[in-house]
Amino acid sequence: MNPLSMHPDDLASLKDDMVAFIAGHGIRRVPAHAGDDVASLLWEDADNPDSWKDFVETAKAAGAAFITMSEDVLEKEDVELLVEEVQDQDFEIEMVSGSSELDDAQSLVRHVGKVGRLQLGFPYQGFMFVYETSTSWYDRYESLLDSVDGLGDIVFEDEDEDDEP
Repeated sequence: MNPLSMHPDDLASLKDDMVAFIAGHGIRRVPAHAGDDVASLLWEDADNPDSWKDFVETAKAAGAAFITMSEDVLEKEDVELLVEEVQDQDFEIEMVSGSSELDDAQSLVRHVGKVGRLQLGFPYQGFMFVYETSTSWYDRYESLLDSVDGLGDIVFEDEDEDDEP
């Protein structure tokens, strides 16, 4: 994920720019997300905040008939569920940059309704070429989700070990 100083909090205006740029190149947009189960190559050019334009131009040069585009918008229900999960897991209060994981989860409320991640992709010779960008708060949200999921796995593994004879 590359940081964008122009769009640090909400990627909605970047999405609008992408839509216009893609259309300007005569390429169709398909509302789809390239998942982890697809053979893919991730575009890496973190030093250039406009590298997505190079990505679109590369898709055109490769003869791509379409570009997939997906966005992740933080929903109120997602934040509420995360806060509940953090509380239900009976988290050890872990200090992260001077705040607890629960505080971090609750602070995400101010980002509800904002675009936190964008993904572009195009298929070429059996691979999906993918460009992704996200905000720092969305990266933190995903990190919190992973830590809650990871803790649940640890708890279940411990319970399974106790059940064995």
